[in-house]
Amino acid sequence: MKKYLVSVLLIGMAGGVAPVFAAGDAAAGKALYGTCAACHGAQAEGNKAMNAPRLTGQGDAYLVRQLNNFKKGVRGSDSRDMLGMQMAGMAKILADDAAVANVTAYIESLPVVASPVTVKGDAAAGKGLYMACMACHGADGKGVVAMNAPALAGQADFYLVTQLKNFKAGVRGTHADDVFGKQMAPMAMTLADDAAINNVVAYINTLK
Repeated sequence: MKKYLVSVLLIGMAGGVAPVFAAGDAAAGKALYGTCAACHGAQAEGNKAMNAPRLTGQGDAYLVRQLNNFKKGVRGSDSRDMLGMQMAGMAKILADDAAVANVTAYIESLPVVASPVTVKGDAAAGKGLYMACMACHGADGKGVVAMNAPALAGQADFYLVTQLKNFKAGVRGTHADDVFGKQMAPMAMTLADDAAINNVVAYINTLK
């Protein structure tokens, strides 16, 4: 069976981040992913009707971190985050670190397909706004592993809008253990209103 390396991020004593690698079994993860497919799609391509983002193309480290955040209540514990609360319940089905590693390995084995464009905005205006995002997410929106920043290009635009609004409203990124979410929250607050959010997401949609 083919195995994939899954990064597990651990917070060090000095507040730093060190990657620790554990082998994930994609074959075992395929069986676990069956529960996820109902919302995220058979190929983890996402599903707007279920408000479920694309999972492929995010990188193993990010997927592991977010699944663990949902399991531990770092995400999905705010009563205003109904979708996050649903996801938190699903993440708890993954019994242990091995299960998280396995399902992540399976997701990483799937082909990456860009999500369809559903958000309308002024991409030209969004390009200027995206300048503040580049340091972490990259000029191409593919994410920067060293910054623990996920890929944005090709991600479901409706999900990006929702998460930017969540960061702005304090629904996400305020938990004491959400180290990287707390970095993202003030960045989202630089987007003045919903139009600005739509504009920057419209620009991200132009990135390949």
